[in-house]
Amino acid sequence: MASHKHPGSPGWTGPICQDMAGTTPKASAPRPDLPRPGPEDHLEAQGSPSSNSSMTTRELQEYWRAQKCCWKHVKLLFEIASARIEERKVSKFVMYQIVVIQTGSFDSNKAVLERRYSDFETLQKKLLKTFREEIEDVVFPKKHLIGNFTEEMISERKLALKEYLSVLYAIRCVRRSREFIDFLTRPELKEAFGCLRAGQYTKALDILMRVVPLQEKLTAHCPALLVPALCAMLVCHRDLDRPAEAFAVGERALQCLQAREGHRYYAPLLDAMARLAYLLGKDFVSLQKRLEESQLRKPALRGFTLKELTVQEYLS
Repeated sequence: MASHKHPGSPGWTGPICQDMAGTTPKASAPRPDLPRPGPEDHLEAQGSPSSNSSMTTRELQEYWRAQKCCWKHVKLLFEIASARIEERKVSKFVMYQIVVIQTGSFDSNKAVLERRYSDFETLQKKLLKTFREEIEDVVFPKKHLIGNFTEEMISERKLALKEYLSVLYAIRCVRRSREFIDFLTRPELKEAFGCLRAGQYTKALDILMRVVPLQEKLTAHCPALLVPALCAMLVCHRDLDRPAEAFAVGERALQCLQAREGHRYYAPLLDAMARLAYLLGKDFVSLQKRLEESQLRKPALRGFTLKELTVQEYLS
C-alpha cells in the first residue's frame, strides 16, 4: 500500500507544486506574481551553479567539464533550398525555404523552415540596433521596387540570403544573440506553445520535435535556454498519458539546468519529475529530496506548476 509520503497518494504533503501526472490544470490569465513569460535569461548569463549549491568538489569538477563540452562550437551550414511565390488577398511575397545542417558529421535532424524577405529585413534592423559595428561589413540583399518576382531576381536573392546567414553565423556574438536565435526558432516555438495552450498536444509535440533539435544546436553555449521547450514536451507527453516519454524529456531538461537552483523552472520541473518517477516505479525519493533541499535554501511564496509556467511562454 502506498505511503502517505509518496507523491500522488492521499495525504501527500511533499512538493509545494500540484503538477500531478494526468491532471490538466486550466490555463489562467497572467498574474502579477507570475514570472515573466519567455526565456528571459541572457544567452551568456547565469551559466554557473548557484552560490547555495550543495554540489561536492567532484560534482563541481564534473559540472564544469560538462559545461566545457557544451561550449564547443557547433558548426552549422545554411542553404536556401527553394523559393515559392505566395499570393494573398492584399499581398504577394516570396517564401524562402531555409535548410540548416550541422557539419562535420551526419545530421539526421536537419532543420527546414520558411521565412519571407521581410523576416530577414526585420532581423537586419534588430541586429543593427545591437551589433552595428560588428555587422557593418555584412551585406544585406537590397529591396527592389520592381522585379522582385522574376525567376532571375529570386535566384539571385536565394544566393544572397544564404551568404547573409552564413556571414552572420560566423560572427560569434551574433550567432549567440537573442535576435539571431529567435529568427530561426521563434515562429515555430510560438505556434507550438499556442497549440499547447489550446490543448492540441499532438500538434504541439510535432512542431517541437522539429524545432527543438535546431534550438539545441543554436544554444549549445547555454543549454538552459532549451528548458522551456523541453518542459512543454514533457507536459504534452504527460497529458497524452505517455509518462515514460515525459520522464525521458524531463531528464534532458534537468541535465540542461545542471545546478541552477535559482532558475524559475527548477522546482516545478523537479516536482513533476518526482510524480512521474513515482508513477513509473522509479527512484522518486532522490528527486523529492533535491526539491525539498532547494525549497529550504530558497523558499517560494507560491509554487507554480510546470504547466502554469509553460502556458505563459511566447504569448507575444
